[in-house]
Amino acid sequence: MPQFAPEFCHEYWLARTPRALAFSPEVDFPSWRAALEAQLRAMIGWFPERVEADLRTEFTVERAGYTETRMIFTSEPGAEVPMHLLLPPGDGPFPVMICLQGHSTGMHISLGQPKFEGDAESIAGGRDFAVQAVRQGYAAVTIEQRCFGERIERRVDPDPPITNPTCLHPTMVALLLGRTMQGERMWDVSRAIDLLEGFPHLDTTRIGCMGNSGGGTATFYTSCLEPRITAVMPSCSVCTYLDSIARIWHCPDNHLPGALQYFEMGDLAGLLAPRPLVIVAGDEDDIFPLHGVQEAFATISAIYEAAGVPDRCRLVVGRGGHRFYPEEAWPVFAEVSGWAGVLRA
Repeated sequence: MPQFAPEFCHEYWLARTPRALAFSPEVDFPSWRAALEAQLRAMIGWFPERVEADLRTEFTVERAGYTETRMIFTSEPGAEVPMHLLLPPGDGPFPVMICLQGHSTGMHISLGQPKFEGDAESIAGGRDFAVQAVRQGYAAVTIEQRCFGERIERRVDPDPPITNPTCLHPTMVALLLGRTMQGERMWDVSRAIDLLEGFPHLDTTRIGCMGNSGGGTATFYTSCLEPRITAVMPSCSVCTYLDSIARIWHCPDNHLPGALQYFEMGDLAGLLAPRPLVIVAGDEDDIFPLHGVQEAFATISAIYEAAGVPDRCRLVVGRGGHRFYPEEAWPVFAEVSGWAGVLRA
């Protein structure tokens, strides 16, 4: 049969394209790391100048066991970001967990507050990260990621409803501008951290970042370039490109232009070490297959070994699919991060 489909050509090059910055034990670690960071920054695209954040508080409400405050800030011209801060009882200062929701109806999932059909099922998959974090003694921060929830694309007429992924068009426009959606999401997290430094009851020397699926992807890439994030826990997102986004149908915001010319996803852990890193996966995840996760983690482990901190990276595998596994993941995160003292009985 003639090989008309694009994947035949792509498969040829996927198997042959060299990874110019792939990790090996023979590399000079500092030089390799510097080159890796420069290449990732180039792929992510340009970041804007910092503008006045104009932080506004909309409401504060007492929930069962914590206080929730909703705020809005300006990330860049035209980009208004909803943010919720959840605080446990006490004066702090509390370690912070930034919670990034993935492809879903929005950050209200992280808050455990269903709004739409199917939200309850999503929350039941362990995705109410902010509530989990605050109930263990962390301050939890959620921000609405671009393309999801309150920040869905508005230029497309919603009647008939959008049938393609809500990230598709804005991701393509970002590329036209010389940017990427991952870079735009990174910027929002970085600007949120700027604001957190103004809250005296937060311990901004201990800022964690976590998320599932697209939220895990944003967690991983953002942490690579944002050193103020000091502990990292992506879920159902870290996998070899070849076993996942290169060969399985994924949303376009998962892709970085030209990445496979230089590195596989696991190689980027060179920008995370020596910070604590917990990778969470499901053994039946059909879009981030476990064998690809394990291959990526083998690279990550080798990098952490070369950095002299082999005990600061862990792989947690839950029994199930594309979701978060709180019972398995949180104790490991507390151990690896060294933040176990903030956990509640």
